[in-house]
Amino acid sequence: MSQVCEICGKRPQVGNNVSHAHNKTKRRFMPNLQKIRVQLDSGEVKSMKVCTRCIRSGSIKKPAVSKAS
Repeated sequence: MSQVCEICGKRPQVGNNVSHAHNKTKRRFMPNLQKIRVQLDSGEVKSMKVCTRCIRSGSIKKPAVSKAS
């Protein structure tokens, strides 16, 4: 499963775990992706994996909530 934001393209970065003894082992920093429903410019509603930075900045538009009663 790919961990890539469908809006900005943010993907995992690599770095090191550093212990108190300064031993270094490789690790991955994963982006905080959420699966949310997004309304596209064409009006179509689609489910996408989007990072929280894009959600917070307003790069996406959430669809209006429909009342089913």
